[in-house]
Amino acid sequence: IIGMFFQDGLTGSAWGDWALYTASPLRAAAADGGGSAAPKMSDVDVAAAAAARGAPREDDKPVFDPARQVGAMAPLGFFDPLGFCKKGDDASFRSLRTAEIKHGRVAMLAALGAVVQHYLKFPGFEKVPAGLGAVSTPPGSYGFVALFLLSGAMELGVWTEDPSADPGNFGDPLGLGMYDEEMRNKELNNGRFAMVAALGIIAAELATGKDAVQQFGL
Repeated sequence: IIGMFFQDGLTGSAWGDWALYTASPLRAAAADGGGSAAPKMSDVDVAAAAAARGAPREDDKPVFDPARQVGAMAPLGFFDPLGFCKKGDDASFRSLRTAEIKHGRVAMLAALGAVVQHYLKFPGFEKVPAGLGAVSTPPGSYGFVALFLLSGAMELGVWTEDPSADPGNFGDPLGLGMYDEEMRNKELNNGRFAMVAALGIIAAELATGKDAVQQFGL
């Protein structure tokens, strides 16, 4: 009784003041079942609790690795001697991969067209020379302008990149069901080869004046 009076005079609070006992087990039990809100956990406490439960943390997520993406295959594996693709930089890799696929597809058509145009010409284009001369000789030049405009319209209005899809993935309109890792690797390999081939055809024609077939002596 003397202690109660002493506390009241020293602190100005009665001995039975419930607000004084914030760490009481009774208060914790009341907070769980009595309707009063439990104190919020700090970010550190949440992370510690998640780690104790074995839950993955934000910094445990795997870092994007370009060396593990489609296209890194034998014999060269992941070939990036100039270091354009950095670990963790998914956005830059996606931009470069989109450009690689696009240029590869165009180069495959260009390399094939450089050979086919030596033997086949559309009606009205019989006098247009094969090779680079077709670009500067009417009506071949008109066809080049029309092809350029059509390609731009298709790229800007029809074949637009979907951020949620893989780079260069515009669906499967023919229903071939061939979009798997093996076919994606084949497309990348053929596109890379075609870019080198198309560049070689152009360089050889500028040096010799012969189209893609004439360069073989045919």
